[in-house]
Amino acid sequence: MKHYPHPILAKEGWPFIIISVGLSLLIWYLGNFWAALPFILVAIFVIQFFRDPPRVIPDEPNLVLSPADGKVISVEKAYDDYQGVDALRISVFMNVFNVHSNRSPVDGEVVKVNYIPGKFINADFDKASSENERNAIIVRMNNGHKITFVQVAGLVARRILCYTKAGEWLTRGERYGFIRFGSRVDVYLPLSATPLVSIGQKVKATETILARMD
Repeated sequence: MKHYPHPILAKEGWPFIIISVGLSLLIWYLGNFWAALPFILVAIFVIQFFRDPPRVIPDEPNLVLSPADGKVISVEKAYDDYQGVDALRISVFMNVFNVHSNRSPVDGEVVKVNYIPGKFINADFDKASSENERNAIIVRMNNGHKITFVQVAGLVARRILCYTKAGEWLTRGERYGFIRFGSRVDVYLPLSATPLVSIGQKVKATETILARMD
């Protein structure tokens, strides 16, 4: 899979950006600034939502990086249904003002990609991990450990996009997907992993270290 070539605005957003900006300009041209103002504000929101800035990638081995921008809402022992093992789960919640580009937390081979249809309850709720629409990726790292990271749709998010498949190699920090309009990402790690974040902490995709693998 090739690296994502557009570091400023996500390619998924261009149709929304063009429509919102074009509509704002059209109403301004046909009417006046005040009539167009609500549409201009919508266009500004759409542009900020689909921003996709470049990030600095830590190069220390055996690190697990955050796959998303947002806030840590869970650091706990949980059952990884996708691998059938107990695991350390770290969950990151993305609100509508966070960058929604998803990036690989580790280097490794994609073992499996598993899409599961589901509900669209608030992604901040713990049950969203098991009931909402989601897409799980299992990756085998060079040290033999396997981790799972799961894109979870939310109350407003209705579209999970994933651009990798089994057999491909992901590089830490590499862009592998996108979730539109609010969601979460769950990361399941071996119980031997050491978490380096806490609940309530704000994180940035790729730049924030979630955990260290033994």
